[in-house]
Amino acid sequence: MNVTLRTGNPFNVRTDMLCFLIDAKTTFERTAEELESWLAETDVRGDRVIDWFAGRMPEMGDLFYSNTLGTMPAGTVLFAGIGGGPHVNSYRIMAGRIALEARRMGLANFAVFVPGEVPIGIPGGKLGGKPGAIRQIVEGAKLSLYSFDLYASKKKRPSPDLLVVAEDSPENSNALQAAEIMADGVNYARDVANMPPNECPPSTLADIGSSLAQKHGFEFRSLTKSDLKRLGFGGISAVGGGSANEPLLFAMEYRGGGVEPPTALVGKAVTFDTGGISIKPSQGMEEMKFDKCGGCVVMAVMSAAAKLKLPLNLVGVVPSVENMPGSCSYRPGDIIRLYNGKTVEVVNTDAEGRLILADAIAYAKETYSPSSIIDVATLTDACVVALGTDIAGMVGNDTVMCHRMLLAAEATAEPVWRLPLGDGHREMIKSKVADMRNLGPGNAAQTIVAAAFLSNSVGDTPWVHLDVAGTSWTSRSAADTYKPEGATGFGVRLILEYLSQPPELVSISQKYAAKLNEVADTVQGLPPR
Repeated sequence: MNVTLRTGNPFNVRTDMLCFLIDAKTTFERTAEELESWLAETDVRGDRVIDWFAGRMPEMGDLFYSNTLGTMPAGTVLFAGIGGGPHVNSYRIMAGRIALEARRMGLANFAVFVPGEVPIGIPGGKLGGKPGAIRQIVEGAKLSLYSFDLYASKKKRPSPDLLVVAEDSPENSNALQAAEIMADGVNYARDVANMPPNECPPSTLADIGSSLAQKHGFEFRSLTKSDLKRLGFGGISAVGGGSANEPLLFAMEYRGGGVEPPTALVGKAVTFDTGGISIKPSQGMEEMKFDKCGGCVVMAVMSAAAKLKLPLNLVGVVPSVENMPGSCSYRPGDIIRLYNGKTVEVVNTDAEGRLILADAIAYAKETYSPSSIIDVATLTDACVVALGTDIAGMVGNDTVMCHRMLLAAEATAEPVWRLPLGDGHREMIKSKVADMRNLGPGNAAQTIVAAAFLSNSVGDTPWVHLDVAGTSWTSRSAADTYKPEGATGFGVRLILEYLSQPPELVSISQKYAAKLNEVADTVQGLPPR
């Protein structure tokens, strides 16, 4: 899909379909006035459009077509309802639906008009107003038209091109460019995550990472199976020991921020997870190719950050294994030593993600001395039980980071929910025969217990853990039109938005954290009741 910014009278735009996003309240009246104004400036007869439009009040999801019968350069005019008013996801959803309709109709292109006033976005954020609407429209269209047909003999119809009708301003142009890069990043993550396990073992994933690094000029390093054993990566070595496809770890460095310490991104990449000796049920096991989604997100964020030229330093670390049962597999009852020196009693070999992440986080901390760490992983089924398939779990040791991530989630409609982490949760992973066990007792708080395990590698470094087990793929058509079946790429836009937040938005999070500390100090100073 090619995306172009067009300016001027929308009724002079030559396109197969001219689209207007209309809400049932303010935008309806405002757009009607704008249409009349535009039509007054053009030589074409638009009476049919105005007469038709005046009698409709579109609701969310409604699509109303009007054939122009040659009265204007556009073949068809489409009014798409966005409900009671624009919000942080309505334009994205409906742009996705329009794009799918355009492809179904076999159109070569379609144009979407951005109204004069668009009250969407979050306070202090970059996504408000017309640039925010442009971001949503481009993202919704590009993401909805994604299809993974690499191995299919019959390909889907070509994607139509998108024309965004708005003023030619630096803000609008930048918004369009950023949206394209972010959407392309999501689709890149989807492409890699959707690859079948026979086509994407750890070595292939590392080759993809190496190609990415070469394309963007990243420094790239890879640790092989022998390197991992020699250097003491006990978690990665144990989990990958049962597979003929050898485990590895690779890292990429993006330098856009001078001498400042980097933000470290760590992504779990289990290219296929059988559960190992603690084997999973056979039903649905084919979906375990998606256990590499965290690593795919990190790779996509690194690529997009370079294209966006973000003024910061990033390092992306991806531990990659295939968790298979075999004569060399690790077993329940084994005791292994992690990269940070901690010993772990293995209770269940299907709790493998935290083992490879703990090694990778400790390596990132020791090697790169990051200012902060963000890890993203399809880590626990318990997160799906707790939050469902639309919300990611978040655990962290830094209130500012967590609040910034919540603001990024609001802006991108990739929701997260912060879960607590206390000493009681750390007690749940204590072992009688080692420093830790890789699974807590029973079924209680398993998402938080997994994060408690990871916290041993983090130490005092500001850190956020994102459990995307429920949000990384879908086996059904989602309500949001821009999430087709398969890998969703959840987390790419979220993390990129977090990394590109302006100083004033970071300040909001800092003030929020300060206020919480103030309240905590006040409560602590109150006399006992």
